[in-house]
Amino acid sequence: MANIGFISLGCAKNQVDCERMMYRVQEAGHTVQENVVGADVVVINTCGFIDSAKSEAIDHILQMGQLKSEGLVGKILVTGCLSQRYQEEILKEMPEVDGVLGTGSYTQIVPSIEKLLEDNSVAEFGSIDAPEEETGRILTTPEHYAYIKIAEGCDNRCSYCIIPYLRGKFRSRSMDDVLYEARLLADSGVKELIVVAQDTCRYGTDLPEKKRLLPELLQRLCAIDGFEWIRLHYVYPDEIDDALIDVLATEPKIVKYLDIPIQHCNDHILKLMNRRGDGDFLRQLFQKLRERIPGLVLRTSVITGLPGEDEAAFEELCTFLKEMRLERVGAFPFSPEEGTPAAEMDYPDSEIAQQRAQQVEAIQSRIMDDYNANIIGKTLKVLVDGFDEEFEQFFGRTYADSPDIDGRVWIATEEPLTEGTFVDVCIDGLIDGDLSGYLLEESL
Repeated sequence: MANIGFISLGCAKNQVDCERMMYRVQEAGHTVQENVVGADVVVINTCGFIDSAKSEAIDHILQMGQLKSEGLVGKILVTGCLSQRYQEEILKEMPEVDGVLGTGSYTQIVPSIEKLLEDNSVAEFGSIDAPEEETGRILTTPEHYAYIKIAEGCDNRCSYCIIPYLRGKFRSRSMDDVLYEARLLADSGVKELIVVAQDTCRYGTDLPEKKRLLPELLQRLCAIDGFEWIRLHYVYPDEIDDALIDVLATEPKIVKYLDIPIQHCNDHILKLMNRRGDGDFLRQLFQKLRERIPGLVLRTSVITGLPGEDEAAFEELCTFLKEMRLERVGAFPFSPEEGTPAAEMDYPDSEIAQQRAQQVEAIQSRIMDDYNANIIGKTLKVLVDGFDEEFEQFFGRTYADSPDIDGRVWIATEEPLTEGTFVDVCIDGLIDGDLSGYLLEESL
């Protein structure tokens, strides 16, 4: 039996994949160790979505290669999107790598590791359209929250996006499998369940029922004892229907927070992106959501500098964001990804895309300042995430903050707090853009 170290990069969906691989390895009798130093095999589960993610993955591979040259780690196995995308190049150009495993071969993690331990090479690339195989997980999140992936792949084929080529067609997990896993998570102490997929709204449309099953799934998740918050990520805008809105508005366990990546609002750019809907549709959708779900916090992402985005289109995006005043916005400069239609277009200088992303961030910073100013003086329910040794202060999140994406609430208290509990905090200020406040002791 061997000691295996894991490094997981990229999105929450990738993290779930890594947790499943860790479970398979442990189930086979190997030891999954927290620190990679001393590992017989280091598994690097990579992201290959955009240039920054690729650079991060390569940096980690090189770092592990250095440890390998010093005799501190053994074999290096690269899995995930980067290996799927660059199947031959990784082994050819990175001699420190001993094996690669594609996104369709996660189930082969144990035999692949054992091949490496016998000094055999590994290059496994199974079908990226194969059904998901159910297995357990070793959670790498804090004990009080976890992600649950309800589907794999994507059928949307946005012109700038490489994901369908790396993850395959959209495949929903069966509702029984999702609910079984959710009950296990609740029984283990998870208080916040975060529902993820490339396109959560499409859940169920590929199953025999051929209909959107997300509203029913959410209702059944809410019926599970133990969960106090259920959060929904990656909601494709034109898939949001009245049935889903009704569930979001009426189920008290579902936090009033929606992550709806729109990418742009200009009709021409949306068409070039191969996105469904137009700017007017997005304005009407956000207005409808605000009216139907009081207190709703909206998160989105936008891409600046896509080929065809002239000054007028960009100004329209800026005006849209100022008018809609979405609480959470991430801006990403266009990254031409080889193999996608957008990469074949003539695109503006990357500096222009970067500058426009920074302009969006400046607009959003002012919106966030106003949002935070309106919260000062209010008492909010906060989920305690931990204690920061550097600042010697407890911190947590409100319903408006998703872990590792949004902000924190710094909690002033002389009482020790337990990670994973809910407390009431009176907000009285800001620390570097994060909310701060004092504990209402009667909430303990």
